[in-house]
Amino acid sequence: MSRLISFVESNLVWFVILVAGLGLIIPETGKFFEPSIGPLLALLMLIISLTFDAHDVRLVLRKPSRQFLALGLVYGPMSIAGLLTGRLFFGSGPLAAGQTLLGTLPTDVSSPLLVLMARGNVALAAVFNAANTALSPFIVPFLFLSLTGIQLEVPLGSIVLELVLIVLIPTVLGVSFRTGFPKFFARHDSTYAGLGSIVYLLILLAVVGPNAETIIGYGWYAFVIAGAALCLNLIGYLVGMAARLLTTDRKEVITYLFTVSKKEFSIAAAFVAASGLPSEIAIPAAFFAVIQMITSPIAAKILARG
Repeated sequence: MSRLISFVESNLVWFVILVAGLGLIIPETGKFFEPSIGPLLALLMLIISLTFDAHDVRLVLRKPSRQFLALGLVYGPMSIAGLLTGRLFFGSGPLAAGQTLLGTLPTDVSSPLLVLMARGNVALAAVFNAANTALSPFIVPFLFLSLTGIQLEVPLGSIVLELVLIVLIPTVLGVSFRTGFPKFFARHDSTYAGLGSIVYLLILLAVVGPNAETIIGYGWYAFVIAGAALCLNLIGYLVGMAARLLTTDRKEVITYLFTVSKKEFSIAAAFVAASGLPSEIAIPAAFFAVIQMITSPIAAKILARG
């Protein structure tokens, strides 16, 4: 079993491409896992949280300036990048608005896994992730209104519930287990990234399958939407690398890289549905979900080698 887990981790890039193709060709496979996205994300957070203890969290909290920098990068340059790429690729309309909304979204829940695979500061990534998600109901609507003039209704209850069930509880449990039984969980450190990779693939399948019909339905224009998503994703990597101007710690830079470049796509659909806006506004986020889940393992592999 350990060999299989290690094999999946070391070849995650190819597995991601294979699973994405499977989800497009046989959407039913992804639809089967769709109801399990929440539990899968919670399981992913639990696995990742087993890699650091309460002492690591305390070290992160002693430097709040890093959190302010992360918030600034996630919600500042990326919001402007979403607006500009939306206008560049779509001009105006729902897709342009959706691309702008995408730029304002918080960090994706899976970002700590990629930080772990790239040998970054996982505890720092987990704190960034929790803070960005917690503040999103207040920041995203303000930014989106400022950039587009469109008012968003805040599904505060669902976002708070997601934060508690998917991020907070699994993280607290994982850190508590690692702190209380450090030797036992340290013995399995080599398997956590591989286990997380398997869960990551299931999440990818659950994302692609339900959206396969929509993606294919756009025909050749799907490449334009995917191009816009890829452009914003690459800008996220560049913005994340700007942290090198303020810190020389390689692990911290890696953490900023994935914190900024990955976006929590599911929140877009929640905002759009709660606001009664055209469902097409959520399409760029669906495309971005697939794109970031393909590029992130590639970036993590390159960084780990470096």
